[in-house]
Amino acid sequence: MSVWRKSSYTGSANDEVCVEVADMGGAIAVRDSKDPDGPRLGFAREAFGGLLDRIRRGEFDR
Repeated sequence: MSVWRKSSYTGSANDEVCVEVADMGGAIAVRDSKDPDGPRLGFAREAFGGLLDRIRRGEFDR
């Protein structure tokens, strides 16, 4: 069984918008915290690291 973690940036004001991540061994899984039994995305570790780098650089900011 995987342990799902919520972002440390999540607070009571942001509970409506949050994702959770879990280490699945060779991959990272992501899910919507409001729908824990719903769909999940899986990423290879390298791909997830690349995604985080792009998020930190603001490439997906609106």
